[in-house]
Amino acid sequence: MNIEIRTDKNIQNSERLISYVRAELNQEFERHNERITHFSVHITDENGLKGGDDDIRCMIEARPSGLKPVAVKHKAPSVDLAIHGAIDKLKRSLEHLIEKNEPQRGGTLEIPDELPE
Repeated sequence: MNIEIRTDKNIQNSERLISYVRAELNQEFERHNERITHFSVHITDENGLKGGDDDIRCMIEARPSGLKPVAVKHKAPSVDLAIHGAIDKLKRSLEHLIEKNEPQRGGTLEIPDELPE
């Protein structure tokens, strides 16, 4: 699984941030490790030095093999909250998409007209 992390000029892209994001994605999507080929994470501060509420935005795009890419974004007051909010949204979206594209299990239960005595 390839993980690409980018930040804008207002967010410092450090090795610590990269390691943290990679660890969180690996932990949250361990179950789908073989299905997801690529993550692209973009973290931006929309207001820059001005500050403001919910001005940190995290956008994550995941590319599951054989399916269309899924992208989500989340705004929050801190980098950590923005990352976790986007991961939660992505997890729900991917699980829904994967379940929707899996073949149906089971089938209808057939009950005979007459029961043996």
